Order: sequence, then structure tokens, then C-alpha cells
Amino acid sequence: MPNEPLQRLFVDSGWTLSQCARAVNLIGRENGTPLKYNGSAVHHWLGGTMPRSESVRRFVVEAFTRRLRRPVTHAEAGFSTPADDGEQPLDTVEGVIELGRQDVDPSRRSVLGAGLFSVALTIPGWPDVIGRAEAVQTGRAQRIGMSDVDMVIAMTERVSDLDDQFGGRHARPMAASFIVNTVAAYLRADAPENARQAMLSAASDLLYLTGYMAVDEGLHGLAQRYYVKALELAGAAEDHLTYCTTLRGMSVQAVDLRHGAKAMELADAAAAASPKAGPRMQAFLVGQQAHAAAQTGDRTGALRFVREAEAAMDRAESRGKIFGAYDPAALNYHISQVRYELGDRTGAVEAMHQADKLRHTVYRRTRVHRRGLLAERQLEVGHLEAACDTWHQALDDYPKVQSGRADDRIKTMFGLIRPHLKTAAARALHERARLVTPERLHA
Repeated sequence: MPNEPLQRLFVDSGWTLSQCARAVNLIGRENGTPLKYNGSAVHHWLGGTMPRSESVRRFVVEAFTRRLRRPVTHAEAGFSTPADDGEQPLDTVEGVIELGRQDVDPSRRSVLGAGLFSVALTIPGWPDVIGRAEAVQTGRAQRIGMSDVDMVIAMTERVSDLDDQFGGRHARPMAASFIVNTVAAYLRADAPENARQAMLSAASDLLYLTGYMAVDEGLHGLAQRYYVKALELAGAAEDHLTYCTTLRGMSVQAVDLRHGAKAMELADAAAAASPKAGPRMQAFLVGQQAHAAAQTGDRTGALRFVREAEAAMDRAESRGKIFGAYDPAALNYHISQVRYELGDRTGAVEAMHQADKLRHTVYRRTRVHRRGLLAERQLEVGHLEAACDTWHQALDDYPKVQSGRADDRIKTMFGLIRPHLKTAAARALHERARLVTPERLHA
């Protein structure tokens, strides 16, 4: 069967069969592997014959990467992904490229969406990933510096701002495109050691953010893949902060999917990976441990973690607020979740309401999602009119947000309010909501 992906690359290259063979032979010589391929061998590869060894397949991929002046992966060339031989780590960058490219391609969205969250996913531990920088250090001719790192950091901050204000539905493909077209090349570029480590760290942070946005859209298998790549790059960068932040994000994903034991495992791993955390970071990590512990039924542990988080937040606030970091609004959200898991519905509503009052106005997507959740719990304790008022507040922002979780909250609202349409408050909410939300959510 013809290798159609490789044929497409060959057409794009503009090579003759002999030129392609010479390019592969040249890379072989550079790597201490003398090769004598000719046009006939290339003809056989295009026809579906796999190059005889894994190293030759790597040389073929590298040849097209150089010719097309962009990253090319094994999958794009119609080859199987290289296996880990126990000595040379998997090509982390290649995995990042392939993941981002699939996310950018609209024709692949249904495939990505079909990926399932895996409770059995093996999480690379810090000792396993630290020092794996050789997987992303190939010494290309291109050279980068700290100004390139600063650009990646700035782009990540802009994408994060867009996600906060408008949701991740449009921001995530933008981030994925940036990963594929810019960041991947930077990761493979030559650089001074300080710039190389900083770039690995910046890329890890961007992958974490992209995974977080995939969670927001309900693409949980995709999110896990982004998170694991973020862990690998954070380890290569020896960046404890991003490594433990990513593990904590994976715990949030697991607890929201009701996988309490896995969430606890990940939250504990995140806390263990950051032994020198300051008080705000400690609250950030311990608050998640509290939520996960409560979901597993560990009342004593959950309440202990809440006390630790509150004490850490008090210490952090006394040092001055840091906008955009874990703050009292986020802590109150965790307290609400703990109370809810432990059966204190009224206390959960009170804490969630406090979180809403303290939340900064820029976090529009979070505001829609959390107000929807607050309204659901207000209705659960019998406060119908208060719930309707909160849902109205969520609807004020909803049209400006493109978010899967926001959509879920609105769809849930329609289902919960339907039995109460004989009351004026519920009827008015229902009529307004039908005008400002997509029909698919209330059909």
C-alpha cells in the first residue's frame, strides 16, 4: 500500500528521487552511519516499504524537516513513532508537535474528542523526567536567546488572558498553532544553557495552559496528553513550580470527573514535588488536597487540609496580594467544594457565595461557570428565587464566553428550572435564557 503521507511530503519538497536519497545519506554521515541509498530506495519508501531501521526513519524525517524548514514528525511521514530503547528518551518535541498539529486541524477534532480520561495513566515522576533534556536538545543551526523566551512567556500570558475573559474554545487552537509553528522549533534550536532551560520551562507552562483549556472544553483525553508533555518539559527544565502546578491541574481534572482516589494521588504528588513552596503556593496545593480528600470520604484529612490552606492564605495575604495567583476567592471555592462533599449543603452555598464576591472581574469564564454551580446548589437547598437571581447574573456574562463548562452549566440550568416554570421567577429566567443561549442547550 502506498505511503500517502510520505508522498505528500515528497511533492511538497520538490525533490527528485535521487535528491531525496542524497539528503538522507548526508544526514546518515553526519550521525556516523554511512548510507548508500539511491532513487530506487526512495521509490520503494513512497510505495509503502518501510526504511529498514529506526535510525534510517529518523534520518528521513530529519531530511524533510530541513528541506521544508518546519518540524516534520514520524506520523506525518507515515512512520510509526520511535520506541524508547531504554537509553535514548522518546523525542518529546516530536510528541508535542504531533499533539498540537492534531489540535489545530479541524478534521481531527472528532478524533481528539473521542479520547477518554485514563485513571490508569502513568504519571512520569520527578526522578524520571528530570535531566531528560537530551530529548529536546538537537543542536539545530538556529540559535535562540532570552528574548525568544520572553516572547513565549508573553504569548502564554495573552492566551491566558483571552481564556479568562472569553473562554478557551477559540484560544486553545491559537495556542496549539503557536506550539507547532514557533515553540517546537525553539525547543530544537541551539541556545546558551540558561536560555535553553528557560525555553523548556516557558514551553511547559504553555502546554499546561493548553491542557487546562482542553479540560474546559470537555476534551479530557486530549488534556491529559498536554499535561503529560508539560510534565516532561518541566522535568527537562528542572522546573519544580510548573511540574507541581501541572500535577495539581491533573488532580483538579480528576476530582471534577469524580475520580477521587486518582485526584488524591495527584494532589499528594503535586505537594510532594514542591517542598519549598511559599504560603500562597502552599494554599494552592493544600486546597486541592482538601477537595480530593473530601471526595474520597476522608473527613478528618479534608478538614485538616482546609485549616492548613486557610493558615497559608493568611500568611500570603499579609505579604501583599498578587493579582492572578491563588487568592481568597479560589480558597473559598475549595472550602465550598469540601463542605459540599461532606454533606454541608448550606455551608457550601455560603462559601461559594463568598468566593463570588471576592473574585476579580476579569475572570469572566470562571464567573459564569461558578455562578451556575452556585445557583444549582441554591436550588438544591430550596432557595429558588436566589438561584434564579444567580442564574441571571451568569446569563449577563454568558454570551461573551465560549466555554464548554459554561455551556454545561446553562444546559443543566434548563433541566433544573423546567419543573418550576409555574413560578414567576423561574418563568422569567427561562424566557430570558432562551433568547440569549444557543438552541442546542435548551432544545
